[in-house]
Amino acid sequence: MRKSYLLLLALTGLLTAPAAAQDTPTRPSDGKGTWLDYSGAPKPYRPAAWNLNSDEPAKSTMGTTYVPLDVDIYRLIDRYAIKYGSDSLADPHTSVRPYTRAAVARLAERILRDSTAGLSRQDRFNVRYLLRDNWHDARQDSAVNLREQPILKHFYERRSDLYSLETPDFSLRVNPVLGLSLGNSDGSKSYSFLNTRGVQVEGTIDQRLGFYTFLADNQMAVPLYVQQRIERDQAVPHEGFWKPFKNTPGQYDFLSARGYLTYAAGKHISLQLGHDRNQIGNGYRSLTLSDYASPYLFLKANTRIWKFHYQNLFAQMTADAPNLDAEYDRKYLALHHLSFDVLPNLNVGVFESVVYSGYSSTSDSVLVNGRPVIQPRRRGFELQYLNPIIFYRAVEQGTGSEDNAILGLDFKWNIKRQVQLYGQLVLDEFVLSQIRSGNGWWANKQAFQLGGKYVDVAGIRNLDIQGEFNYIRPYMYQHEDQFRNYQHNAQSLAHPMGANLWELVGIISYQPYPA
Repeated sequence: MRKSYLLLLALTGLLTAPAAAQDTPTRPSDGKGTWLDYSGAPKPYRPAAWNLNSDEPAKSTMGTTYVPLDVDIYRLIDRYAIKYGSDSLADPHTSVRPYTRAAVARLAERILRDSTAGLSRQDRFNVRYLLRDNWHDARQDSAVNLREQPILKHFYERRSDLYSLETPDFSLRVNPVLGLSLGNSDGSKSYSFLNTRGVQVEGTIDQRLGFYTFLADNQMAVPLYVQQRIERDQAVPHEGFWKPFKNTPGQYDFLSARGYLTYAAGKHISLQLGHDRNQIGNGYRSLTLSDYASPYLFLKANTRIWKFHYQNLFAQMTADAPNLDAEYDRKYLALHHLSFDVLPNLNVGVFESVVYSGYSSTSDSVLVNGRPVIQPRRRGFELQYLNPIIFYRAVEQGTGSEDNAILGLDFKWNIKRQVQLYGQLVLDEFVLSQIRSGNGWWANKQAFQLGGKYVDVAGIRNLDIQGEFNYIRPYMYQHEDQFRNYQHNAQSLAHPMGANLWELVGIISYQPYPA
């Protein structure tokens, strides 16, 4: 069994992210949350700098977009979610990612409003950054984000965006993307680099519809161990189609493209159609669904009502990664995750997923030019998996399919606003008698995670630590063929290393200055 040790020193229709269809509290000073009332007249438009202490309701968060998945930004958000908890609408819901911009803006507003005296300089800097980055769904601190004299009258009117626009029915943000890095890991003359140039556009229409698009051109050179992984899998991590850069070994050229539409279908239900990544879990790793693989087409629905959060995800994925200018074989993922707030600081969730294909694992022999050729047997698209409130395992057995269904649970427990315990348990096959026998039966496929986060360690402000243990038995995510294994584009949908491992993760994060 492989053992991987990781020590990180860091400062990463139906369906969307939590509560996009929820409104901000109508009386932000009393802590009571309400849903947006569609029967009333449209709310009057206010500029971004309107007064927080006003008795008027906050701007609607319908059609909100999402905070892009980024390890450093989400570390900050999770830190404050532990310290200050969720609001009256139980946002942010940290088990399902990405988070809505509305949820993050509400969290940042509560922190500045209720904890002004207790904030460190670093925390104040971080919280103001979160407000500026999510200004469309915030009203506190917006005046600081506005510039008195925009560049050339139109650019950087807000400090957070190259170009921004806000009207009663429309908002728009346009930003350039530039990422340049250079490094060396072995002291040789061969350097690793990443060169990214692109554009990011997002906005809202009628406070109901949200849109987001990201496009970037990339060239990179990687260390030898990454090159060996790419050559083995014929896949660049996190990306789809790629080609060699200047025909140099270890250098690659590829485009990155992500985009989605969101729609607030009601007070409790929001929908998202996109080409992007998703993640489930509170850990550094996810054994359920991680953001490691390349983006994929999906339809997602989030339902938030009472103490329940229910997410459905239907995705189209690629069965292999031939990296050719040709049509790829498709496969599909259906997943639902239901979580329940047992207590304000304790959440327990259960999930189930199934990977399936239009091909059967059995084959037919057909004649091609007079010669027998073995071809996969087509079985058609399995419509029963589109049912959002059914037990997939029962459907799989009832239809006689050969699909790959897994299930499990997760939990999160915040203790005294300083410690968080979390974990996941994932089951594919579980035969108790075989486990007791200790004979290493291959079909006993399970995985579990147990971790903890501790913020402001020993009273030292902005010193946070995280420890995590992951254990995955052999063959956990594998199946009979590439049409049903737990992969997309030859990349794992859960742990980046796949299965057959145990891992210790340690992360220390310290921010001595507000920067």
